Order: sequence, then C-alpha cells, then structure tokens
Amino acid sequence: MADAGRKPHKPMDRRNNFSSSSSSSYSNSTKYRNSNYPKPSVSSRDSSWITPTKKSTTRNWDSDDGRRNDNDDGHQDYPTLVGTCPFMCPAEERARRERLRDLAVFERLHGNPAKTSPNLAVKKFCRTISIKDVQASDVRPVPVLEDTLNYLLNLLHSSDQSFAVVHDFIFDRTRSIRQDLSMQNAVSDQVIHMYERMVKFHIISHRHLYRSFGNPNVASVCHLNMEQLMKALTTLSNLYEANRASHSMCQNEAEFSSFYLLLHLGSDKQVEPLSLWFRSIPSPIMKSKEMCFARRLLRYYRLGNYKRFISTSEREASFLQYCIIEPYVNEVRMLALSCLSYGGYKLQPYPLLHLSKLLMMKESDVESLCADCALETSSDGTGKGLVATKQSVIKKSSGGFQKYYPMESERIERLCTELPEL
Repeated sequence: MADAGRKPHKPMDRRNNFSSSSSSSYSNSTKYRNSNYPKPSVSSRDSSWITPTKKSTTRNWDSDDGRRNDNDDGHQDYPTLVGTCPFMCPAEERARRERLRDLAVFERLHGNPAKTSPNLAVKKFCRTISIKDVQASDVRPVPVLEDTLNYLLNLLHSSDQSFAVVHDFIFDRTRSIRQDLSMQNAVSDQVIHMYERMVKFHIISHRHLYRSFGNPNVASVCHLNMEQLMKALTTLSNLYEANRASHSMCQNEAEFSSFYLLLHLGSDKQVEPLSLWFRSIPSPIMKSKEMCFARRLLRYYRLGNYKRFISTSEREASFLQYCIIEPYVNEVRMLALSCLSYGGYKLQPYPLLHLSKLLMMKESDVESLCADCALETSSDGTGKGLVATKQSVIKKSSGGFQKYYPMESERIERLCTELPEL
C-alpha cells in the first residue's frame, strides 16, 4: 500500500503510440538503468508494475514492456486480462498498418508495402498502453505467442536479409510478445521457456553486434539490445523465483543465472546490488557448475588476473557464456599489455610469439592490438617484441578499441560453428 504522505504521480499520456517502424523502437527507448537487478519480492510500486485485481495486487512480471497508465493508487477493480486474439497480429492493427503502408519487409505480401496477411504480420510493440483501453481481442494468448516466437526466431536462419534488418524486426516484435505476456500476468513453464529463448536471442545478437562495432550506427543498437537483455533476464529471474515457491527449480535456472552474473563483469559500481542478488539465489544454484564458472571469472576480472581469465574462458565457457564474455576478452588483453609494458625491461622486449600464446591471438593480431594501444614494438633477429615503456595507462587510438580480435582456440571455433537452437 502506498504511503499516505506520498504525492500523486503526474498522469501519463494515455494515447497508444505505436512505433512507425521496427527501427523506431530503438530511437525512443527508455534510458538504461544500471540497477536493473531482480528482487526477491515486490516491496514498492517502483520495483515492478502492479496489476490490481479485486482489491489486491499481483506482480506484473516484465518490468519494461507491460506499462500501464492506470491510477496510481493501485486499487482499482479491473479483471484479469486473458487474450483471445488468434493471429500473430490483431486484425484491426493489421488493417491500419496496411492503410498506412507501415509494414516491415518480412510482413509484405509478394513485396507489396501496402498488403500483408495473417501469416506474415506480427503485432508491433506499443510504447504506452492502458489496461483499461485494451480489448481481449487485441491480446494474444500464450499458445499464439509461442507460435509467434517460433516464427520470429526461425527468421534468424531462414531470411536472406542482413542480420541488422532481421535483428531490428525480431527486437521490436519480441518486445510485443513480452508486453502481451505481462498484461496477462502469465506464469507457467511454457512462459519461462519462451523468456529463455528470447534471452538467448539477445545474447547471440550481442555477439553479432559486437563484431560489427566499428560501424558507428551499431553502437546505439548494441546498447539497446543489452538493455532489453537485462530486462528479459530480470523478468526471467522473477519467474524462476515464483516457480521455486510452488514447484522445484527449473532445469536451466543455473545456466541463465550465470548469464546474469557474467553481464556484470564490467559493472564495478554495482557490487552492492550484485551481492543482494546473490542472497536470493538458492544454494544448489550457487554451487552449480555454471555459477561456479561465472563467479571465478568475475573474481579473475576484478583482480586483474588476465592469464586465468583468458585460459578459464577458453577451457570452460559454453557458447552463450562466451558470447557475453567476448567483449571483455579484449579489455583483459589490454590490461596484460599494460602490465607487461610497465613492468618489463626496456632493453629486452617481450616476444610477441610468447604474448600471442598468453593472449590466445595470432601474432599479427597482437602487433595490431599493440598499435591500437599506442604501444611500441621492435624487431630483431629472433622476432618482434613489445617494448617496455613504463606506461601504466593505455592510450586509445583515434578510432577507439573497436576492432575485433578472435580467440585462437579450436574449442571456441567449434562452439561458434555449433550454434544452439533457439
């Protein structure tokens, strides 16, 4: 119950503003919230969205996409919404978007930008929505949402479009799926599995986007993909918690908990929230192989133990774990170069051949990375080496550290060719 002295919130605009295209969901997205970690219970209105039902409140599982502009007192008598729409996109929205020629390339019938069909059109994400204005015929039930998700994820492997175009479309439409699930407060094993698949999509997208980070247009997309990944993982953690309260632990809970932990590798300012999150994790999950790996890697990263970070990642990471770890590998490599440059002997350069084995890179890539870091290399009769300059801080090149340097590992290469099913 809200405090009596709390000032009422300013009413929000109740207009349903649909994004004009899939890509517009990026430009108008909410700001990233660094403290978006799962909480063990709902203690205030700010921690999650609340659906009032018969003078009581129930948790709205998705903290981002189920936005409802209802009264702030949280005690109105609204019935629980159960969707009845049998299509991937409600008929009314489909007709309106045909009229406005607002169809993504995947939704166009025979390439016609003003014509679609129930088998092609997928409901778009609606930025602001009021539960009082939503009809059950506009909301898809869980079975339809699962079929819609199957259709979307199949586009990753079957489409002839570029990854950027496919990602843009799936990004927006999976947010719409989460929104429909949130409005219905859907909680089941089926829903948990759907969230797990959407999290996998964002993780794989994270790796693809990172590899094309030299493109300035990708930076914002990468940031927004990470934002939705964290929000989907937060909701999934809440669903796991609800499932534990009534059943046993989910089969994949340890794996997805390790994803959440690995995403905090670079979050030095979030030590306290992460410690609070640890308290909500059951002991069997904490002792699992996946979580033990993630905790060791987090410790190596924060201690600056670059050798163990790289070797442990190469030896134990799963494909999805490596997708998350990969952007941090270059950071750890640069830390290694900084340490060797500062602590080495100037008249005896550190051989790049040895350095390539330590950092698991090609020797030519090590030389390029040294150039990116403005570090000097020399060449003699025995080969090239890193010259010690007593430089403790790496100087960024004008283009920044955006070049991708793959890890030289047969195991990692094999993992990347054996893509997991979504």
